[in-house]
Amino acid sequence: MSETAQATAGTAQAPDSNRWKALTFIALAQLMVVLDATIVNIALPSAQQDLGISDGNRQWVITAYALAFGGLLLFGGRIADLWGRKRAFVAGLIGFAGASALGGAATNEAMMLGARALQGAFGALLAPAALSLLAVMFTDAKERAKAFGIYGAIAGGGGAVGFILGGVLTEYMDWRWTFFVNIPFAIVAAAGAYFVIREPAEGRNRSPLDIPGVVLSTLGLVTLVYAFTRAESEGWGDSVTVGLFVASAVLLAAFVVTESKVKAPLLPLRVITERNRGGVYLSLGLAIIAMFGLFLFLTYYLQLVKGYSPVKTGFAFLPMIAGMIVGSTQIGTRLMTRVAPRLLMAPGFLVAGLGMLLLTQLEIGSSYASTILPSMVLLGLGMGTAFMPAMSLATTGVEPRDAGVASAMVNTSQQVGGAIGTALLNTIAASATTAYIKDHIAGATTQPQQQLVQLQAQVHGYTNAIWFAVGILVLAAVIAFTFINVGRPDMSASDALEGAEDDVKVPVIAH
Repeated sequence: MSETAQATAGTAQAPDSNRWKALTFIALAQLMVVLDATIVNIALPSAQQDLGISDGNRQWVITAYALAFGGLLLFGGRIADLWGRKRAFVAGLIGFAGASALGGAATNEAMMLGARALQGAFGALLAPAALSLLAVMFTDAKERAKAFGIYGAIAGGGGAVGFILGGVLTEYMDWRWTFFVNIPFAIVAAAGAYFVIREPAEGRNRSPLDIPGVVLSTLGLVTLVYAFTRAESEGWGDSVTVGLFVASAVLLAAFVVTESKVKAPLLPLRVITERNRGGVYLSLGLAIIAMFGLFLFLTYYLQLVKGYSPVKTGFAFLPMIAGMIVGSTQIGTRLMTRVAPRLLMAPGFLVAGLGMLLLTQLEIGSSYASTILPSMVLLGLGMGTAFMPAMSLATTGVEPRDAGVASAMVNTSQQVGGAIGTALLNTIAASATTAYIKDHIAGATTQPQQQLVQLQAQVHGYTNAIWFAVGILVLAAVIAFTFINVGRPDMSASDALEGAEDDVKVPVIAH
């Protein structure tokens, strides 16, 4: 029986009666992980000062988390398939809470960096388990659309919520609370998951662990993420940076070769070579490149150019969050059972690109209401509409034993995309800023004029990089439209079985 037919065969089972309660705790855990990716950014200046972290080492507070999270995601997904998703989910939550407590209580640089690496490691166990639990618990097409709509809204908008919460906690309490706030989230989610979530035992993958695959994938992804992080600070032509990129390419190529030969691979190549899932991973990764760059530039623009406080900056992102919620839970959810996924994803990326295009017109005196607000609404609507079917399609039709690793690939594409976006777009912006200052500083004879040129140069750098982000979103739309060729989800098991034969319909995932 084909993979698709196997997936549809499981739909005869009755759905889990606790699935909507389970979604509450899964969504809470996902919100915690996504929040943590941005909440610490706001608190970093205060933490740096308190712990005596040098300017050269402060990036490691962010990088330590990104390296552990990005490097261990595939391993975390495979552990979820091996242990069981519920067990991996609860273990990830408890570990994340412990690491957060360690970060909040940090008394020096080493303790902080260790806590951030531990957060990343447990996040890499937690995130794939959360998404794969949704994949195996929601089998009805309409219910699946609603569940992934909620999950997509959190995955897309949670980062912006992190700016608000980070600003409020840092400004009115203490930077340590940006870590401690994770503890109640994790305790509630873990307790709820333990008592509510049930998963079918036959969905486990009890094959022996692929140790060579674990080592090669972890080293390859860590090296790749670090290469992009280093490129941002040391430049793309730096010999060590180039060496890291070459090393990551060799390690990942060796990983692919290994996976094609071993009996029980860490990442079965069938998961990524299926054109629809491959299209989702690629287009989603590209969209995240554009989004992470935007978060970075808008934060700098609002605080450095417009003089916004951290709290005000966080609230300035609210229209984007609202747009993502509407795009995911209303537009995406209502249309997902009626139209093919690519007819949501490609237009969604293009609408987000239109919002990004508005931001290429930014100037020092640009109005928030007339320029930034509409662009944020369009970005939120577009990304929310595209994210929801992407999250669902990435795990649809996967054999139950592969659900964890397929979910891990979604997170991996996002994490690697975020690292690339931050480094690539920041480098483009910095180069454009330097060139602008070089061309215009000679005409600035007074200090106020020189300061004005500096600000103009910064905005010029941002808009140059945002043009690249627009192009990246258009490319994501093209990939989504051309690679993804499945039709709308089937509304009955019999239709799904027909779809398995003619490869036109989207299969409903096995229970």
